[in-house]
Amino acid sequence: MTTPKVRPAVSADIPAMSAVLIASIRELCGDDHQQRPEVLAGWLRNKSEDGVRDMLESGPTTLYVAEIDGEVAGVGATMTDGSIRLNYVSPSHRFQGVSRALMAHMEEALRHSGFSVATLNSSTTAHRFYQEAGWVDVGEPQTGLTLVAYPMRKVL
Repeated sequence: MTTPKVRPAVSADIPAMSAVLIASIRELCGDDHQQRPEVLAGWLRNKSEDGVRDMLESGPTTLYVAEIDGEVAGVGATMTDGSIRLNYVSPSHRFQGVSRALMAHMEEALRHSGFSVATLNSSTTAHRFYQEAGWVDVGEPQTGLTLVAYPMRKVL
């Protein structure tokens, strides 16, 4: 198995990042959206190529891609407030260390930027993954319009 390589995203990655985000949400996050069209529509709203372009060009957001053999296998994002906002893996690359590689890279990037603690809001699908990676819950799950988010933090 090839080790994922993580790097900052560039504009040429936009189509592949959009495809990974959409496929990951549709196929791997069923515990969260339960195939409800209104939930999927809201979650996918900014995952189109235009939405990804907006994120890439956003000052507070830094996007990363994890590649396996030159193919975008995962997408992650950190924010200037010390939070991790995205960590998605392509269904075809699940269980190949992609999410772990992205998290390690993003945690190091935040540490390098001067943060000693990072935060994130976990989906139900990813909650156990984050707990196993040393993240801890910092309050009750938050229920949005359609999804549940688990506020978490980690000392870096």
